[in-house]
Amino acid sequence: MSLSSRHLLGLYGVPKDDIQLILDTATTFREVLERPIKKVPTLQGKTIVNLFYENSTRTRISFELAQKRLSADTINFTTSTSSTKKGETFKDTVRNIEAMKVDMIVVRHQSAGVPQFLTRITKANIINAGDGLHEHPTQALLDMYSIREKFGELKGLNVCIVGDIAHSRVAMSNIFGLKTMGANVSVCGPSTMIPMGIESLGVKVINNIDKAIAENDVLNVLRIQLERDAGRRIPSTREYHNYFGITSERIEKNNKNIVILHPGPINRGVELSSEVADGPYQIILDQVTNGVAIRMAVLYLLGTMVN
Repeated sequence: MSLSSRHLLGLYGVPKDDIQLILDTATTFREVLERPIKKVPTLQGKTIVNLFYENSTRTRISFELAQKRLSADTINFTTSTSSTKKGETFKDTVRNIEAMKVDMIVVRHQSAGVPQFLTRITKANIINAGDGLHEHPTQALLDMYSIREKFGELKGLNVCIVGDIAHSRVAMSNIFGLKTMGANVSVCGPSTMIPMGIESLGVKVINNIDKAIAENDVLNVLRIQLERDAGRRIPSTREYHNYFGITSERIEKNNKNIVILHPGPINRGVELSSEVADGPYQIILDQVTNGVAIRMAVLYLLGTMVN
């Protein structure tokens, strides 16, 4: 079996069979990560460039580790030491990289649409590692994998995405992916952080965090993105925590069976209390481990489609 596209630009419109194949393939690679020797020769001879124009810890390290676990040759591009500092355009940078005969490009960029643009100027297979406020497909895939690992399936589960929906590419990819897989999706947060018309995507809007905890099996809690001026949409982070922060008291009162996800990095004392971030309800570090398996699966499946 193979994916229906040789690129992964987002989860909007991606067929259910593709998502299912990625999740199932990740299960195999998850087992590899538990072996004493965590390496397979699957992508030996393939060259992959990590083209990151935005800061990243988990995503970048996860992709790089996944590539090395698959025995691919990895090149890390850093803007601070590149010719972009000399005025070279993004298009020229990419074409020069392609001229070195790379097979795949993993791109993270502050502007939405950059991965799609790359498909028009290069023959390499493109993986979107986050573009502006558009999508972050591999994060949503690892979130879905982690939920499935916990519950056994996604269909019929009630999943609420909590927080700064307006600034979140993770939220968009999760909505598209979860809906495709049959989950019931809702969003919760201050009205200033909920995009107008989001109900048209088939999601329910909840304005009360206690109600969100009580009605759902899973909360995927998003970071308040202060670097994207999200702080201007709330009076203060303290007030946000008072009204929408996930605390042990709220969980004990409303739903002791809730499962908490967070894509990281966590603003402790804002989205989550430290007790919840380190407590028994969360599977945050499982997400990190599963992120390597999901990215191995995506790289492998797209790597087999390289010309």
